[in-house]
Amino acid sequence: MYIDIRNLSVTYKSPRGDVEALKDINIGIEKGSFISVIGPSGCGKSTLLKVIAGLVKPTSGEVWIDGRKLEGIPQNIGFVFQEDTLLPWRNVLGNVEIGLEIRGVKKEKRRKRALELIKMAGLNGFEHKMPYELSGGMRQRVALIRTLAYDPEIILMDEPFGALDAQTRIILQDELLKIWQETKKTIIFVTHDLAEAITLSEIVIILTARPGTIKRIYEVPIPYPRFALDVRSSSEFTEVFNVLWKDLREEVMKVKAH
Repeated sequence: MYIDIRNLSVTYKSPRGDVEALKDINIGIEKGSFISVIGPSGCGKSTLLKVIAGLVKPTSGEVWIDGRKLEGIPQNIGFVFQEDTLLPWRNVLGNVEIGLEIRGVKKEKRRKRALELIKMAGLNGFEHKMPYELSGGMRQRVALIRTLAYDPEIILMDEPFGALDAQTRIILQDELLKIWQETKKTIIFVTHDLAEAITLSEIVIILTARPGTIKRIYEVPIPYPRFALDVRSSSEFTEVFNVLWKDLREEVMKVKAH
């Protein structure tokens, strides 16, 4: 397995009492996979991403990436957050270049790479616009291609489309599908939206209510290439949604009961 998560548990220490976020997580992820993680609020989805990124140390268990035990923050991982986190004093081109600049890539080379990605994301003509001049969807596109610019092998995405309107989400879902189908990066995508998880991913992992454990790992039997609206209008989508919603609903109701 490219990413091998073994017996992973995370407990947050607090003066008000310990909080067990994740418990006994075991997941194997193949290279080039698109995985979505879904579960009720507070089940540890974001914590799981942060562990894989080396930002949170597990209480017990291990993460192995490409045959190596995770120690510290790996260099081959990109992280896309719900907030676009663009640098407000840099224009689109400057934001896309920042990762390459930090890595010491020469200006000519990083400029060429940034312009290629801006074109791929349909942002031609916006190279010199500042973040405040862009729509929310445009800012998220910039955040995504900024991550792609330094060519990470793994992309972690924490509800990147959660704050966007429905129409923009569909457009960006198609953009992400296109990018993944072209690059075959390994993507782990956290979402609250079951329809989004099914639309995008090869495999959907459902976590239980806190502490998050694996309730179901489901292979989505919808072929690629996919387009968001086409997928959601298909009979296969309805069938998958009904199966997974039954499991997810049970966990959501547990949270509401408390």
